[in-house]
Amino acid sequence: MRLAGSDTMRREGFWQRLCLEPWLFGLLLLLSLVGVATVYSATGGDGAAAWAQTKRLLLGLVALLLVARCPPQWFHGLALPGYGLCLLLLVGVHFFGTEVNGSQRWLVLGGVRLQPSELMKILLPLALAAVLAPARWPVGWLPTLLGLVLIALPVGLIVLQPDLGTALLVAAPGGFMLFLAGVRWRIIGLILAAALASLPLLWMTMHDYQRRRVLTLLDPEADPQGAGYHILQSKIALGSGGWSGKGWLEGSQARLDFLPEAHTDFIFAVFGEEHGFLGTMLLLALYIAICARGLMIAATASDRFGRLLVSTLSVTVFVYVFINMGMVSGILPVVGVPLPLMSYGGSSILSLAVAFGLMMSIYAHRQNSSLQ
Repeated sequence: MRLAGSDTMRREGFWQRLCLEPWLFGLLLLLSLVGVATVYSATGGDGAAAWAQTKRLLLGLVALLLVARCPPQWFHGLALPGYGLCLLLLVGVHFFGTEVNGSQRWLVLGGVRLQPSELMKILLPLALAAVLAPARWPVGWLPTLLGLVLIALPVGLIVLQPDLGTALLVAAPGGFMLFLAGVRWRIIGLILAAALASLPLLWMTMHDYQRRRVLTLLDPEADPQGAGYHILQSKIALGSGGWSGKGWLEGSQARLDFLPEAHTDFIFAVFGEEHGFLGTMLLLALYIAICARGLMIAATASDRFGRLLVSTLSVTVFVYVFINMGMVSGILPVVGVPLPLMSYGGSSILSLAVAFGLMMSIYAHRQNSSLQ
């Protein structure tokens, strides 16, 4: 018994030295391995693509470890200055940004291409947590208005790029944060009413291709070779997987190039074709376990700042999953949202790594935190 107890203490000491929560880290590692295997299959067995994804995940691991070692007080102090700097970068994108595929979303600084909207996915929840954590419960009008301003400024700048999908992903954590912080229900009702009333204005200001995406959702068969092609092919891939799937590397939609963006936005369709309904349910269960573990970390946080931040980031990750899976299965418009730690790409992996690093930091330093 003594030896077993000492082994347990050594294991706990190992994870504490790394500032990691072992269950969450293990789930993330498993999901990353599944993602690399799916990227390899979606690219037709391209080892170079799988290795590139692996290198991005390793870079994300380094970022996660570095962030996890920093105390939450450090992030609390940098939240608002970092938010302000990122807001300036978004303004810079509007004037000096690099245009790719009709969207102006990137800045080139010192030879490095930077997408400030990805940084804002992390900095906005940090800034909101820093502002709302000291507020009394329930949150009154003044902190709520300040929070809404913090949300509206970056969302408006991202919409101008235009990048409606990322704007929604930036706004979603802000909405969750306000709800979790304890904003009064009548204020929430007024916000929702104002959002619904603004939908006609939003429709009029949308670009033609954005309107087509919404209309295609309602009737993808109206233009099967054009705007509806992505949704129809992804639904065919998911449906052809059946209960148990065709097997790894055996999916025909991606390998025969019927499925566009198979290794990025539509990688869930590749996974569904190869592993079927049972596989997709296991993948969804893995995502739910990750988010649930994050909520458990939030429950053990020793201050309101940590509870608000970790719970918001956990729910936001699940929103990313819901939007991507809904987009691929044809119940939501195609908005170009990657599937967390599955889709091929670097910026989304890095932002997710920082988010999970923040969760680890709050878990590892929960005994020493004194923020309210």
